[in-house]
Amino acid sequence: KTSSELRATQAATGLRSVRYAKEVPGVKTVLANDLEKDAAAACARNAAENGASDKVEAHCGDAVAYMINHRTSGQFDVIDLDPYGSAAPFIDAAVQAVAEGGMICVTSTDMTVLSGNYPEVCFAKYGAMPTKAKHLHEFALRVLLHALETSATRYQRHVVPVLSLSVDFYIRIFVRVYKKPAEVKHSVARRAFVLQSAGCPSFYLQPLGRPTGREGGYVCAHLHKPPRGLAAEGGRASRRRAERKKGGAAPPEEAPVEEEEDPAAAEAAAEAAEAAAEEQAALEEATAPAFCGETGAPFKIGGPIWAAPIHDRDWVAAALDRVSAGCDQHLSTTERIHGVLTSISEELLDVPLYYTLPDICSTLHCSSPKMAEVRAALGHAGYRSSQHHRDPDAIKTDAPPRVLWDIMRCWIKKHPISEKRLAEGGAASKILAVEPQFAASFATTAALRAKQSKARRWAPNPESYWGPKAAARGRKAAKTE
Repeated sequence: KTSSELRATQAATGLRSVRYAKEVPGVKTVLANDLEKDAAAACARNAAENGASDKVEAHCGDAVAYMINHRTSGQFDVIDLDPYGSAAPFIDAAVQAVAEGGMICVTSTDMTVLSGNYPEVCFAKYGAMPTKAKHLHEFALRVLLHALETSATRYQRHVVPVLSLSVDFYIRIFVRVYKKPAEVKHSVARRAFVLQSAGCPSFYLQPLGRPTGREGGYVCAHLHKPPRGLAAEGGRASRRRAERKKGGAAPPEEAPVEEEEDPAAAEAAAEAAEAAAEEQAALEEATAPAFCGETGAPFKIGGPIWAAPIHDRDWVAAALDRVSAGCDQHLSTTERIHGVLTSISEELLDVPLYYTLPDICSTLHCSSPKMAEVRAALGHAGYRSSQHHRDPDAIKTDAPPRVLWDIMRCWIKKHPISEKRLAEGGAASKILAVEPQFAASFATTAALRAKQSKARRWAPNPESYWGPKAAARGRKAAKTE
């Protein structure tokens, strides 16, 4: 839009509101709200002193009530929720008050809740149970997106994530909101439970629903059974089939009717049968068994979480191009922004959650291979992998747990560990008692050896003991002392 109206809740002294007004092109009005009168007054003073009083309107009041009063008329193009702690109390009002196609920016700093220290609190606020696994940073993002989608669907709206960040001690997401009743029916396809092994880092995603023949129709998904209709394009067999076709002429769509069998048609039929078998096997491997296949441990049930992509690749690429072109040289954090966006652009968007290499090696009590070696082994086995913008030790991959553990079994055969470290009945002894089903190759590929674009992907903390400070108490708390 050429002009937009932006709503900033929990504005405090209004520093971000002033920056919105002065630095974002096309902003017509910024409504900065805070519950404290002193904060609203400070916001108005700061806007005046920085020459932004013509755009920034300081308001004192309850943010939820203010947004609810604008849910039918006067909706906002952008709503920025930035509370200290949980954003949960403001989500329902925000999805109603944002305009069609508008954006909601949400910050949550209650990572102790979202990461699993207080599972009952997480469920009460966000409607999801955390598993407290090592992928907790992405899990928290997906729990928050699940809460946003849940609120939006009540009003025949749905959210489309643009960018989802786990940074420092908080998470921040950016979503677009649309009213499309037909799309809301598919919301169940974007959610899943997480079955996390209680004995090792293995996990599986369990979809909530499975599609029916009816348009937009879903029924309950089956547990421990491969879903229907998902063994389509994008699987390993599909990629291999595409590569073979590049090397030679593609078989005709319809074989001519002849008395003798057409060799091209026979080859195409054989390839199709092989692809179907591989895709079915891949689906079965990705389906959770009744107990952990590696340790025999039960599964912890987490979620539901948002299981669809959490970034818009085109949007990320456009933002990265803007930063690389030096369009925002007035910002002091362009190097860090460039690094984070570069890391996000390299992530696998269709693979929820991740493993961490230290967690895997700690389970097996073994020395750690290099990240490039593990990713090379996954590539040689026919699977994709990437890292994660929050953790340099993270591995996102579409390989099922069995393949990842087979790779580590092969690694330990080359780098044996002491028998003293394998406790009888422990997770490591159970995993290593199984022979790998293939011989993993740790030779790095040309793609992994290629020099990556120069970027500071995982910046260190800016100072020692970096983290959230004490919450603002406000005048009411001060008067009680």
